[in-house]
Amino acid sequence: MNETPRFGRAAVAAPHFLAAEAGREILAEGGNAIEAMIAMAATVAVAYPHMNGIGGDGFWLIHTPDGKLRAIEACGYAGAKATIRAYRDKGYASIPVRGADAAVTLPGAIGGWMRALELSVANGGRIPLSRLLERAEGHARGGTPVSGSEARYVVKEWEALLLAPNFRSHFLDAEGKVPKAGAIRRQENLADTFAHLAQAGLADFYRGDVARELAADMSAAGTPITRADLEGYEARWREPLQMRIPGARLYNAPPPTQGLASLLLHGIFGKLGVKDAESFAHQHGLIEAAKRAYAIRDRVVTDFDRLKADPTAFLTDTVVAREAAAIEENRAAAWPFTKADGDTIWMGAIDGEGTAVSFIQSLFWDYGSGVVLPKTGILLQNRGTAFSLDEKSLNPLEPGRRPFHTLNVPMAVFDDGRVMSYGAMGGDGQPQFQAQIFFRATTFGQTLGEAIDRPRFLFGRTWGKASSTLKVENRFDPDVIQQLGRAGHEVEIVDKPYADMFGHAGMLVRHPDGMVEAVHDPRADGGAMGI
Repeated sequence: MNETPRFGRAAVAAPHFLAAEAGREILAEGGNAIEAMIAMAATVAVAYPHMNGIGGDGFWLIHTPDGKLRAIEACGYAGAKATIRAYRDKGYASIPVRGADAAVTLPGAIGGWMRALELSVANGGRIPLSRLLERAEGHARGGTPVSGSEARYVVKEWEALLLAPNFRSHFLDAEGKVPKAGAIRRQENLADTFAHLAQAGLADFYRGDVARELAADMSAAGTPITRADLEGYEARWREPLQMRIPGARLYNAPPPTQGLASLLLHGIFGKLGVKDAESFAHQHGLIEAAKRAYAIRDRVVTDFDRLKADPTAFLTDTVVAREAAAIEENRAAAWPFTKADGDTIWMGAIDGEGTAVSFIQSLFWDYGSGVVLPKTGILLQNRGTAFSLDEKSLNPLEPGRRPFHTLNVPMAVFDDGRVMSYGAMGGDGQPQFQAQIFFRATTFGQTLGEAIDRPRFLFGRTWGKASSTLKVENRFDPDVIQQLGRAGHEVEIVDKPYADMFGHAGMLVRHPDGMVEAVHDPRADGGAMGI
């Protein structure tokens, strides 16, 4: 598990092997990293439905050979009928997590694919859309084996999920349970949707026949999304956030993502001057840096068009140094952390010309809202649960507003010419997992395989827990665990060597000579492939 595959010119990394295969095929046929990622994104939506789907959102960070970085925000906004008054009238104190009323925001992922393909074509991409979607359609129609991750997953709010329209018939077996790993699941209607989009074009999803079917099914299910919402949607190009650290420049997506928190965590930890890998200072420093970064995030991050503070104002050396100085070397700071889990996929791709992609796609919770639209086979996300029904909150529910997103897409460009695409799924834990693997592979000189394989921690409150604890995999050094406890961290040992809750992470590095290293997480069902 510690090995780091090396490839001559191009590679992909994905949490499911079918997605990695789809991406490698496109690279082998002369496609670029963007085209490979479209094929992967479509395939993983079929193979990993508990983690993501085309009824969810996505974000892209793309590095092109000219050195430019571009971010795509493919975040669906709240539907026209999604008002605080409407939810209050239904008796809700907060937005529900399952069912039609949880499907607050429209699907943005396909809009992101559209924007990415525009850039691909502008840079000479020529692989037809029908080829990019071919694998996904074939797997949906012919059937895919239920993954080990899906079969072992502990689903939140299970009873409410069972009541979501069409969920039971679409995803469960005759006994009303998630099928065992290896059982074949066919998704004929989703296959038809991919086939239609391959011929009509991706814009049909929002303004064509697919949009008409989506709108009709969403109306029948009782979601607050209308056809006019779909027709008006477009993914947006955004200027990436960036921050300088010694030897590299780090990039991430701007709000409504928590990319700000990821950059701050990296920058704050870097200021601590930790020398010894896997030591108490290493782990304590990352945990405390996460607390400082999240405190800023929770005051700042909201819909990009409704920001009350400039995120870039926090990415200065002065602010980062101030936050690092506030960390006590041997004492854990108190923390009112309240966020819950999220379920997502992260994937990366780098091609022979130097285009690198960091990509993330999600339904938010496992299986999202649980609402399956029968005509298209599309599962809708529940990202809108991030909204508040308090008008005075930072992220209040209102039509057309984008929700806060735990999704974020990191990338690093090093002074020596290396480009790193990396990331992880895991809800609020994403910045923590990103920083753990990044510093292991850079500051502490571990191979990519080692950095991904090493045991991880997760600080915060997870679903159903009353307090914020420091959760660690059971391979963690017992001496370090004792030191963390003495410093005031409430340590909770998870009795698994590799647990899904600690993220499915991946890393790819393109070296100046064109060689690409790539690895994906042993906690997932995928890996790295290349040419």
